[in-house]
Amino acid sequence: MPKSLLIVEDEETLRESMKRIFSKEGYAVEAVESAEKGLSLLESNLYDVIISDIILPGMDGIEMLTKVREQLPDQIFIVVTAYASLDTSVKALRAGAYDYIMKPIIHEEIKQVVRNALKQKSLQVENILLKREIAKEHDFSTIIGESVAIRTILAEVKKVTDTRSNVLLLGETGTGKELFARVIHHNSSRRDMPFVPINCSAIPENLLETELFGHVRGAFTGAVASKKGLLEEADGGTVFLDEIGDMSLPLQAKLLRVIEDQVIRPVGSTKGTKIDIRYITATNRDLRAAVRENAFREDLYYRINVISLQIPPLRDRKDDIRNLVTHYLNKYVQEMGKQVKDIAPQALDVMVNYPWPGNVRELQNVVERAILIAEGDTITVECLPEGVKAGDGFQQTVSDRKLTIEDYTKAFIQRYQVQHNEQQIADMLGITRKSLWEKRKKWGIPRER
Repeated sequence: MPKSLLIVEDEETLRESMKRIFSKEGYAVEAVESAEKGLSLLESNLYDVIISDIILPGMDGIEMLTKVREQLPDQIFIVVTAYASLDTSVKALRAGAYDYIMKPIIHEEIKQVVRNALKQKSLQVENILLKREIAKEHDFSTIIGESVAIRTILAEVKKVTDTRSNVLLLGETGTGKELFARVIHHNSSRRDMPFVPINCSAIPENLLETELFGHVRGAFTGAVASKKGLLEEADGGTVFLDEIGDMSLPLQAKLLRVIEDQVIRPVGSTKGTKIDIRYITATNRDLRAAVRENAFREDLYYRINVISLQIPPLRDRKDDIRNLVTHYLNKYVQEMGKQVKDIAPQALDVMVNYPWPGNVRELQNVVERAILIAEGDTITVECLPEGVKAGDGFQQTVSDRKLTIEDYTKAFIQRYQVQHNEQQIADMLGITRKSLWEKRKKWGIPRER
């Protein structure tokens, strides 16, 4: 469908000339001699672009622009003036004109201005549609579940989405803390601003500071150019600091200063930049215990823990397992182009009764793996990993012993390394392979071959 133009020009020769120019370019063009006739056409027609002279008999072009913008705020409106007056042009731009053209009109110039305007409009529409899609991907329905545990946490989440307060998400690895953080951000007044996730345990300690705060040229060896930090990139939006419990004490002190002052100082710079950020943090560690052990700053703990939400483990929301399996089954079948349509009742029963020490992330990985190895159109018990089929009592064992998170992680590695590779164990624990290697080294756990 051709783009439509409305030309408002009282000089007949120029009006007809512009009509011919754009008609030859494939536009559907209407041309009238007054603002009043132009406004009359707008009562029953919509135009992609309006081009109007400023000086017109009766109502002038700027007055017409003002009336159009009242009804159609996004309307592309280009003004034409015979006066090389900056004041006139500025007045038009302030009233909402996209651009202005000076007489005498150069054909290629006005065609290029219209093309640029339409391109910008197209990008705006695409941006609006993209934001709508992102909003759909992160509305409350993306948190799958109808159990009492999940309904309770969702009710709490809805209360905090549109506050300015910092939020601390607590819970075991794999429970979906980043998903909750995204839902909070995309349902807040900051939804149109950046959401920047940062995994504090995945970035090497010597790089994390410059990643967070940025640096200036020459701040250290190899800093050949200045770099903006992730916190500054998130200005106006939300920063999600995952695994904040793994951050070193010196870096905690610098982060505390930024949270308190809302000022970023890049590494090597004495100048600060004011920022506006909401912080959502997450950890699977007991930060209270870390504070008592002087492994986490107490003042930072209270800054990030204005509101705390405890994300329930999957074993406490068994009623949601069937819905989650169905959700990931549909998701991965579509992504992989596989013909798997269903899961056998026996396989589903096994999954419901399994304790899921890796929580939703482990379930997600198991469903993906089962789809890959399924030979028919149904996931059977044989498609499940040995550990899931065995339905071992590991979770109950560690629960009875009331292990700390550190001891739990150690026991988890020792128990599951026989049936899972390094990447799978790291994914189930929500850590990097480097972090897993460091834990093995720390605890003297040899890698199973």
